[in-house]
Amino acid sequence: MQRIVILTGAGVSAESGLGTFRDKGGLWDRYDLSEVATPEGFAKNPALVHDFYNARRDNALQAVPNAAHVALARLQAAHGGVTLITQNIDDLHERGGSRDVIHMHGQIMRALCAACGGRWDAPRVMEPVDACPACDTAATRPDIVWFGEFPYHMERIAEALADCDLFVAIGTSGEVHPAAGFVEEAAGFGAETLEINLEPSAPGRFDRVITGPAARVVPRWVAEVLVG
Repeated sequence: MQRIVILTGAGVSAESGLGTFRDKGGLWDRYDLSEVATPEGFAKNPALVHDFYNARRDNALQAVPNAAHVALARLQAAHGGVTLITQNIDDLHERGGSRDVIHMHGQIMRALCAACGGRWDAPRVMEPVDACPACDTAATRPDIVWFGEFPYHMERIAEALADCDLFVAIGTSGEVHPAAGFVEEAAGFGAETLEINLEPSAPGRFDRVITGPAARVVPRWVAEVLVG
């Protein structure tokens, strides 16, 4: 059985109404991310950071999975050899039917205690005064990997990349490390590589490129794989 590793980025969720960081007028244009997406920003103004992520959590809760999420869940269920990694912090893959999704940048629907490291399901609205259920310290933050922090599950991801036959990047810019280096890592172990994106991220990086909106082209690609 072919072992497939799939990495998804913001382009998979864009058609569900969740904008990407690099959209014109997107998050990088509207916010100083050093203030809302770094440990230093959180230490300086936790209320501002919670307001930012409360808005993003509300946005994610209102979004619905699109055809790309559903197709990837179908592939995962039918194929049996699929590892799904996402850079996204929303839960649309899970709501689309996927299981065991590797969230390398954390999850907006989860909370983290900066004091003891405890984790739990986040309420819809988080505030600086919220106490950790485990240690009762008011040091709760979104369970998100901020700039300057190390992504989650990297050992598991490295093992999957070393063992895969096909690496697929869907809806990701290929500019943010370490995820930007996954294609070279997988190719170095002999995997075939495929990019599915609105446009190629960089010429020659992948063996094959499929262009178009994820909700339209991902279901077609999944159908090809399943027919096989």
